[in-house]
Amino acid sequence: MREIPGRRRRLRFRRGEGSAQLGAALTCATEWQWPVLPGVGLAPSGGRGSRGGPGQACACPDPECVVPGAHPFDPGILAATTDERMIRWWWTNRPTAPVMLATGGAAPCALSLPALAGAVALTALDGMGMRPGPVVASPTRWSLLVAPYSLERLGELLYAKDWVPSSLRFHGEGGYLVLPPSETGTGQVRWERAPLNGSAAPWLPDVEAVVDALVAASNGAPDGGSRLAY
Repeated sequence: MREIPGRRRRLRFRRGEGSAQLGAALTCATEWQWPVLPGVGLAPSGGRGSRGGPGQACACPDPECVVPGAHPFDPGILAATTDERMIRWWWTNRPTAPVMLATGGAAPCALSLPALAGAVALTALDGMGMRPGPVVASPTRWSLLVAPYSLERLGELLYAKDWVPSSLRFHGEGGYLVLPPSETGTGQVRWERAPLNGSAAPWLPDVEAVVDALVAASNGAPDGGSRLAY
């Protein structure tokens, strides 16, 4: 069964859990065993923060922050947990904080592309008959969640390739990813392909299969370049 496009149905997070972000964080942590933590979020409208428009500045102290609201700050990434009490405390104090997934280890990893390239890639994967896992979309980047992999395995995989799309980023061990329904400086984060409701653990494809498919999808542009080099 294919993952169902997020724009056609909404993933039902736990009800009666305060903010939508708290419900999403609890679902990730307690039902799927994905370690999460709150992101730094955005500065209040008109407040002081990193660059961005009114209400879209990062709440961190770095005036040159290039990912406003979309990164851990306090606590740091190593604090990510599946502990329900800690998660409730975090989001009770900061109900609109972005939900950050700590990737790698036993948690999902991800491959991301610029939004336009991500849409092209997903259409190509569907055309190949490949089953993608959950896909997270923001106005600037789309992220395809994959099964956990080690940095060593990723290195071996990339070494064996003659070429991979230059726009591809890897979110593996020690990394993080913003999850829906977070809002960051670039806009709302949503599910393009949502995990199926009731999934004890959402299905995740193998990273090698996804990389192989993306390399195949990127070839054959009319000008001889890459279809995914946006």
